[in-house]
Amino acid sequence: MSKGVRVLVPATTANLGPGFDCLGMALDLYNTFQFELGLKGFSAAGEGEEALRKEGGRLIYRAWEAAYGFRGLAAPPVKISLESRIPVGRGLGSSATAVVAGLVAANHLGRLELGAYELLLLAAEIEGHPDNAAPALMGGLVLTASEESQSGGQALTYVVLEPPQLTAVLAVPAFELSTAKARSVLPEHVSHRDAVFNVGRVALFVAACTCRRWDLLRRAMEDRLHQPMRATLIPGLTEVLEAAKGAGALGAALSGAGPSVIALTAEEQAAAVSEAMAKAFLGHGIDCSIIKTTPAVRGAYVVD
Repeated sequence: MSKGVRVLVPATTANLGPGFDCLGMALDLYNTFQFELGLKGFSAAGEGEEALRKEGGRLIYRAWEAAYGFRGLAAPPVKISLESRIPVGRGLGSSATAVVAGLVAANHLGRLELGAYELLLLAAEIEGHPDNAAPALMGGLVLTASEESQSGGQALTYVVLEPPQLTAVLAVPAFELSTAKARSVLPEHVSHRDAVFNVGRVALFVAACTCRRWDLLRRAMEDRLHQPMRATLIPGLTEVLEAAKGAGALGAALSGAGPSVIALTAEEQAAAVSEAMAKAFLGHGIDCSIIKTTPAVRGAYVVD
């Protein structure tokens, strides 16, 4: 049996505008996790390394133990090393990579024979929602629907679609925003009008990606359920979204819970979109870094 394994897991962007808690897409930006059986300890280097070291790999170990626990087994000791390329606390799925890595490594090293659905259920239970976990695990653009199962647990239906073959420009502000804080500003109830608005936009987004109708993305990435409320926590958000579209982006949205913003664009417009987004944030006193990448077809994978 192998005593070690390397797992690569992609960054993700969730919601994509109107798809609150149900749409997520993998990005070609991967965190690398090294697992060594029989040893103990945790180390992290790269993006957010100080915060990651302080966290001590809590989510990774929780997922590692959950996978073994699903089979009624005790998890063996393991040493974990993380090479981080994904900004932490920026709405790009860093926590989902930790959860997925722990599950995939345990499944591989422990020969647990968990399928994709079982892994996703475990990841969604730990994460609280599947929109980042699903594309981190499976890659591509993933649509998920959750409901309570007959046993009282969570049941999921998911569809993996080919992601748009476009450039993704990420404007990553120089501050963190926790998911809990971002959720705290959301109302308990929404109007029928706003619900219909978002349902239509989600359908339009899926249609745009399926039919390669990129001209539909500007409207398809509009939202009324979370972005207007979260704008109170992210100075300049509205202006950044408009600046991206004004510079030629096909569509733009808050990435996950934020504070990062994603713009989908043709490659030839990427430089102008990047500059416009950074300038709009700076106009509100916010420094940001720009990451240019593409949607990723490949989800988490193992390298022995």
